[in-house]
Formats: sequence, structure tokens, C-alpha cells
Amino acid sequence: MIDEHFVQAVDAGRFLAVFPIVASSTFRQVKMRLTGWTRIASGLLPLLLWLASVASPQSQPSAQEQRRDLSDLVNRPVVYSVTGPVKVTADIVYKKDPTADFLKMDIYTPDEVHGPVPAVVFIHGGAPAGLRLHPKDWGIYKSWGRLVAASGMAAVMFNHRGGFPDPNLGQASQDVNDLITFVRLHAQEWNVDGNRICLAAYSAGGPLLSMAMRDAPPYIRCLVGFYPFLDLRESALHKKYMAEQQLHDFSPIVFLSRGPDKLPPIFIARAGRDQIPDLEPGVDRFVNEALHQNIALEFMNHPTGVHGFDNQNDDDRSREIIKAALEFMKNHLR
Repeated sequence: MIDEHFVQAVDAGRFLAVFPIVASSTFRQVKMRLTGWTRIASGLLPLLLWLASVASPQSQPSAQEQRRDLSDLVNRPVVYSVTGPVKVTADIVYKKDPTADFLKMDIYTPDEVHGPVPAVVFIHGGAPAGLRLHPKDWGIYKSWGRLVAASGMAAVMFNHRGGFPDPNLGQASQDVNDLITFVRLHAQEWNVDGNRICLAAYSAGGPLLSMAMRDAPPYIRCLVGFYPFLDLRESALHKKYMAEQQLHDFSPIVFLSRGPDKLPPIFIARAGRDQIPDLEPGVDRFVNEALHQNIALEFMNHPTGVHGFDNQNDDDRSREIIKAALEFMKNHLR
């Protein structure tokens, strides 16, 4: 069940972090007239700031309507599927912290496989504090987990402390590192090869790819980013909460200068109609710099895709990109 406080996060006169619900039907209509988009942000990651003052109290949706909208966005599965038996081991505590009892993971593995399989670690974006339905339990990630496992790999879904509106990337990055260490230590228990790992980051999880690009551990074989933040140096939201050095350290674009010999292959999927402020220009700068540095890059653009197109745009281009991402993972995790 969706957190009641979460869906009622309207505070008149202040910026409203509504994830991913539109503040009002009035705002939805205004947004459509201004942009021509028929859907606002996907439920993957809370990165839109809405002004509560846009709509009158009479036009604001009820908590029940907000819950329904939220449930639709975060629980809608990806628009591409692969059939096959999958085993799920859920709610594994990968890290103990008395202030964060949600630091858990689920692992999806092929039910019938001979020998250790590689793993794809999915990194979600920032989520507001106090949620009862944490990202690893969203339908979007559950469907990705089953998709990857049915494709012959293991998928790790986990919660980290990346936040919104404060990204809290310092703690989140430590959580990611601790999760990877935990998975590698326990890999044999799940018939996983801890030396063949792919990191797949979504939206505000993009900056958490920086550590792998900076350190380039040999067991990280490839990186995937779906509509990710890749250059925080020009992001107004991140500038509000992070010092200049942090903006640098958590901008994957910075580490492209290490060159093709020191970086794993990278796959980037861009949403051509991404609604998140300052995100798309950063993706474009990253791609241009990657080409300049001659990085092993696979880039795919969804011209009409919105933020979260993998479960929001039910069309052939979304399926083509998802399928290509899976093939990229498999090819570089051999």
C-alpha cells in the first residue's frame, strides 16, 4: 500500500516534491498545453519539482486519486518481456543501520541454469524519506528483475539512501559500494559470478556510476544508464544541495577523460522528451564527450520517449531499446 503521507505531500506556498504525481488536474492540463506531452514523469524517480500554487485547492486530486496515479506509474511493468522460469530471493539485509531499516535487496536468478551466472545491479534514483513502498518493490523494477533473470543473468534490486529533494549521494554511494561487496561475498550462495557484474542506473541513480568509472574495478564489466543524470555541474537542483567538489565527483562525464582503456563499455538510453530539468543536456554533453574520448559507447535515443519510457511508452522503439540493453549486458558479461 502506498504511504498516505507520501501522496498527501502538498504544502501550499512551497515547492512540492510530488513523486511522481502531478500536483493537480489543472497543472496536468497546463503541462500538456505547454509541451504537448501526454504524460509527466514516470514513477521511476522523484525528480520533478512542482509549485503547489499552480492549482487551487478545489482542483487538487484526492489522496485516493494520487495513490491510483502513483501505483500506475511505479507498478506498471516494462513494455518488453522474456519468458522463462525465475527464482526470487527477497528482503535480504545487505547492510545494517539503525536509522535505515530498508537497506535490503532482492535477487532474481534463472531457475534452471548450469554454472554461475553474471549479475546486473540496478541502481534506482532518489526517493523521499518515509516511504513504505521502497524502490526495489516497485513493479517497474520487479519486471526488470524477471526480464534479466529470464534472459540468463541474475538481477539485484536494492534500496539505497539516495534522497529527494536532497540527493544524499554521499550515503547513497556508500550503500552502493556495500551492496556490491555483499553480493560478491555471497555470490556462491545464489550461483552468481561475482567477477562479472554490470551496473544499471536509472535517472537520479546515474551519478552513482561515477565510482565505477573512477576506480574501474575489473569485476565491473559494463555500465548501463537509462535517462540518467550524467553531469551534475549544471543541475540547479543538485547545486542547491551539493558543494562544487561533490558536483564534480558525482558527474560521470568527468571520468570519461580516463580514456577507453580504463573504462568499461557503456550503454546510454536517452528519452527524447525527457521532462526532468537539466537532465537531457547532461546526457547530450556526456555522449559528445564520450565520442571525443573514443569511449566504447552504445547510444540509443527514443525520440518520443518520456522519462521512464521503458514502462511508460508502450511502443516498438521502447522495446527495441530494452532488448538492445539486454543484449549489451549479455555480450559484455560473457
